[in-house]
Amino acid sequence: MTRGWFVAGTDTGVGKTLVAVALTHAFVARGLRTAVMKPVAAGWIDTPDGPRNDDALELLGASNVAAAYEDVNPWLLATPASPHLAARADGVTIGHERILAAQQRLATSSEILIVEGAGGWLAPISATETMADIALRMNEGMSLPVVLVVGLRLGCLNHALLTRAAIRSAAVPFAGWIANGLETPMAHARENIDTLVGRFGMPPLAVVPAGTDPHPSRLPGWAISGAGNLLSH
Repeated sequence: MTRGWFVAGTDTGVGKTLVAVALTHAFVARGLRTAVMKPVAAGWIDTPDGPRNDDALELLGASNVAAAYEDVNPWLLATPASPHLAARADGVTIGHERILAAQQRLATSSEILIVEGAGGWLAPISATETMADIALRMNEGMSLPVVLVVGLRLGCLNHALLTRAAIRSAAVPFAGWIANGLETPMAHARENIDTLVGRFGMPPLAVVPAGTDPHPSRLPGWAISGAGNLLSH
């Protein structure tokens, strides 16, 4: 039975891709067939294979499961903007069917599925839906508990607590959280982590040190421990 997790963030730019890619490498290092998804991506680069999203390519590069790009990234939008605005600019409406079909194909060929959301938990994907709706629908086919990436910067406590409340309200399972130190060390980072430990009632799955190289030559210890903590739950 395939296990999986939905990597969400308290905001855009908090390190979802860094975390998702590192966890993928960690599961692959354990010998597990690990597939990846970026259901919605806004903004592309031109490649010899056609338009591609750089985050989706990073995920695909970490995976050890052969997959069509269209399954890894079912909705690729041209404009680097909120998904609902990018979809409007492209003249499309983001639907669930394409995502769910890709999820099913990837799940049947893997032991682990890592899914990375776009933007924050409630980033709009249409006039009526958000990334939370995608996570909810994807959880109907298999269990995809949320791993919440908290970017350690001023305001992160409010963002983290609001996001956790929204995840609970959506009735989506919660696997835990990862504290990401981002590029610049935050004043009182340890105290902020301790505050979230008390409010969440659980320690972080991992703590990413500030200034972490997004492309390390060796698998970082925090990714190894984070993957181990997820598997033990």
